[in-house]
Amino acid sequence: MARTKLLSLAACAVLAVLSACQREDVKEPLKVSGKVFIFNYRVAQATYVITLARNGPLPDESFAVTKFENPAGGAPIETRTKIFPFWEKVALESPPVHCIVKGKPYAISIRVVDKEGKRLQAIDTTLTSTLDQTIMPSKPLVVGPIYTPNPEVFKADGTRDYAQGADCPSPPSDQAAVN
Repeated sequence: MARTKLLSLAACAVLAVLSACQREDVKEPLKVSGKVFIFNYRVAQATYVITLARNGPLPDESFAVTKFENPAGGAPIETRTKIFPFWEKVALESPPVHCIVKGKPYAISIRVVDKEGKRLQAIDTTLTSTLDQTIMPSKPLVVGPIYTPNPEVFKADGTRDYAQGADCPSPPSDQAAVN
């Protein structure tokens, strides 16, 4: 009898410890683990890249619907990415963006949804670049699959044209002071 009571108390203690170890944030199946602007000067493109770490279970058919603030102005850029069940990390990348301003926070809105579109999680964050779009050439430096120098940049006469595109809106006066 005493032994049974002792085993029962031990079992209760183990259950109490295990229940205390349960994740409190299981309602958030994904967490932001990284975010950066990638500037690929070779192809003259910049993109947002957000990495999410798996934090809990998701239905087999889940998607991340992401809205990236458009640095050039206008409507946000929206992407839809399937999240596969075996992925421990989810990488979300925007199409190429232009007019990134150093020090300006850009809004990112992520909605994790199931196959019917029911919202499972919402993540709102910002991304601030440490670099300015002006580091990028306006045209790709290389073309083709073997990185052939772009003849529009590297002229036949030996000159080079790295001219910046002038199609970006001017930053507000408080942002101009940051640059």
